[in-house]
Amino acid sequence: MLKFFVSFSIVLVSLYLVAERFTNTNGIANEKSFSDFLKWSLSNESPERIAIESSEAWKELDLQSDNYILWIGHASFLINIGGTTILTDPVFSKRASPLRILGPKRLIPPALTLNDLPKIDLVTISHNHYDHLDVHSLKQIYKNNPAANFLVPKGDKKILTKRGIENVFEFLWWENFASKNLVLTFTPVQHWSARGLGDRNKSLWGGWFFKSEELNLYHAGDTGYSNDFVVTKERLGAPDYALIPIGAYAPEWFMSDNHVNPKDALQIAIDLDAKKSIGMHWGTFLLTDEEVTEPPQLLEAALTEESLPSEYFITLKPGDFEPL
Repeated sequence: MLKFFVSFSIVLVSLYLVAERFTNTNGIANEKSFSDFLKWSLSNESPERIAIESSEAWKELDLQSDNYILWIGHASFLINIGGTTILTDPVFSKRASPLRILGPKRLIPPALTLNDLPKIDLVTISHNHYDHLDVHSLKQIYKNNPAANFLVPKGDKKILTKRGIENVFEFLWWENFASKNLVLTFTPVQHWSARGLGDRNKSLWGGWFFKSEELNLYHAGDTGYSNDFVVTKERLGAPDYALIPIGAYAPEWFMSDNHVNPKDALQIAIDLDAKKSIGMHWGTFLLTDEEVTEPPQLLEAALTEESLPSEYFITLKPGDFEPL
């Protein structure tokens, strides 16, 4: 039933033709046919719903002043760079859905609650899918942090401002935002956008590159494999840390345009020339057909195949952190 809800939502949106849409850098808007949808939704794959282990290691941190990357779950990270505190794609709701009672339900709770968060300076959004842009969470974050700046792709500002959220800025690819010790750049990735019927690809999608005097950090958002990461490295330099999706890839004939498998995620890290990478976009929502714990296993196999050390590309437990 859950697979049918997710896939049927995708197809309903893809069947609604709209003008003036954004496309990927290769000029292609990712779309699947209704027959593709039926082929996937009628398959017999049904991953077991299991909860991955979480951690309370974050309680060892001074969340307001330490330099760290902390995985909350899915694409949500709490990051502190030189005293600037950032939330990426914050999703704290029980479901990644426009509905409270239907749609993908969390396998695990967020490692931190909204009330556990320190003062937030910046919130970055990669695109407007419900597992990345959660208005219920954003409203509470703004209520607790009225001076925070919210950075969203072009076309998504109205989603926030309609809910009374201020300090919202929207971006095209390669546009910058300066905040204290940081310069943030919105970068191209290969994906799509939609929150309902009629708005497919009418807002943009992308990654966020954080540049400071101390280090560079990159959050890839949600993406299929493309040449965008080579170009990002050429234009902005190599990140010290890259946060890269490793889940939601099966079946690959249906998902690969929009999501990377762990082997492709490793290639993204190589393309970026990242010093260290952290896997995300797995273990939180059951969105596709791979088993919940498969992505880290395949990532480890890919590292071995490339003769790379395990610390080159790691996975965390929700609640674990990496010091910067």
